[in-house]
Amino acid sequence: MRLRLTHAQAVMLMVAVTLMWSIAGVVARQLEFARSFEVTFWRSFFTLLSLLVILPLVQGGGTLRRLRDGSRVLWLSGVCWSVMFTAFMVALTLTTVANVLVTMAIGPLLTALVARIFIGHRLPARTWLAILAAGAGIIYMFGAQFTLDAGGSQTLGMAVALCVPVAGAINWTLTQHSHARGLGVDLTPAVMVGAFISAVLTLPLALPFQASASDLGWLALLGLVQLAIPCVLSVACARVLKAPELSLLALLEVVFGILLAWLGAGEVPGPTVLIGGALVLGALMLNELAGWKPRRSP
Repeated sequence: MRLRLTHAQAVMLMVAVTLMWSIAGVVARQLEFARSFEVTFWRSFFTLLSLLVILPLVQGGGTLRRLRDGSRVLWLSGVCWSVMFTAFMVALTLTTVANVLVTMAIGPLLTALVARIFIGHRLPARTWLAILAAGAGIIYMFGAQFTLDAGGSQTLGMAVALCVPVAGAINWTLTQHSHARGLGVDLTPAVMVGAFISAVLTLPLALPFQASASDLGWLALLGLVQLAIPCVLSVACARVLKAPELSLLALLEVVFGILLAWLGAGEVPGPTVLIGGALVLGALMLNELAGWKPRRSP
């Protein structure tokens, strides 16, 4: 069973997806003992368990058979998901949150370039302007905290963080290209492949386990609500939205994450964060509003 979405429905669903993605920060504040790679392992592990239940319910039987008989596109998408699941946490162990987020702000621009080069997507000027404005908003939010030490761990951390938008750009472009060509390749199981690879890669680094029972409950919540459900829904959105638009909407994760940390963990954002967040939201809203009228015209 596949979700059949209009463009407006895909946009609204992608906003909901970014809201679910953004709970990671406020949930992480509730953890008692689990840290770093253990968090990544359990989150990926619970994502895998959740998808083993969700995919058969949504798609019927034969999920494992579809994986076994899957095309190279499906497995490449799975590798991209594993990089996205893992690289963010690895980057955070090497550099600051600000450095990671500023580096990831290149995502929409990178996705637009990949889609333009490999599948010939042409974007209207309004979307290019929205990409630049939203990126500027992220940089403004965290620019004051941005640090760089050439050749040190900060630089290495930013290089690892860059893997996230690179993998995302390839993944969204693959999904859309597969759908546009009518190949009939269902890339939803690729999310499960990514969770499996991420769990296997981070398991040795996660040992010895220190998570409490409470930690495991919160991490199970992350696996289900913050990764499994929204990542499956984002694949459905990618069949409708252009890859750069999808990546641009994904920046809402940063804005929602700041808002939830404010409301749920008492982390009050400073004026630069509020101004930068307003710039991101304004760029996204103007891009969608400007594109709404042409889509409504005959």
